[in-house]
Amino acid sequence: MSVVDVKLEKFEGPLDLLLHLIDKNKFNIFDIPIVAITEQYMEYLDKLTREGVDKLSDFLVMAATLISIKAKMLLPEPVEEDSDEEDPRAELVRALLEYKMYKYASLELRDMELDAEKTLYKGETIPEEIKSFKEEIDPADVIGDTTIVLLNEIFMQIMKRENDKIDPVRSKFGNITKEEIKVEDKMVEIRNSLKGLKSINFRTLLEKERGKLNIIVSFLAVLELIKSGAISVRQDELFGDIVLDSLE
Repeated sequence: MSVVDVKLEKFEGPLDLLLHLIDKNKFNIFDIPIVAITEQYMEYLDKLTREGVDKLSDFLVMAATLISIKAKMLLPEPVEEDSDEEDPRAELVRALLEYKMYKYASLELRDMELDAEKTLYKGETIPEEIKSFKEEIDPADVIGDTTIVLLNEIFMQIMKRENDKIDPVRSKFGNITKEEIKVEDKMVEIRNSLKGLKSINFRTLLEKERGKLNIIVSFLAVLELIKSGAISVRQDELFGDIVLDSLE
């Protein structure tokens, strides 16, 4: 049985050559016909010897391994039916599967590298006026030691009270039309309240609102006023009430 002439540099090692012969002949890698594969391998090894290829020793070691496996396969099978002796080809199959896995992985990495070479990155084109932009008022300076977490805790407490007020039976009667409330309108309302008082308790501000929607909109309005620098937030003592102060 002869092998088709191929470029010798195509194979990176004996395992690469064996995989080529298995694929070319459509052999089952888990049931390799060791006699046929050894004959084809030896024919190719003869070509390598005449050409004088580097790393020929690796191919010679594999040739010896194949001949050894072939010899074991030609020996008569043991009479004992319960023999646990491993198939002489098992170690070779494991090596071929492992090599095949790494070979395919290297091909995937090569394709990824080729794709990466085609990638172009756009340079930075942000205008200087935008890069140097800075908010006139830092929300952290306005809020001070009071955090959004504390504001949110009060907000959730008020919302829980509103939920507790809901009648589980009557609340399902009929269709209730939602009242349209705008954050901008609520901001004006809070500003007007602060004009006369200069400061107001955050909890009191939310508690006087009726319904969930009013509470939510009021909370959002407070955050917007803090962000715009119209009001500041303070807490005079640990766990004390949060107070909103007008900055206008």
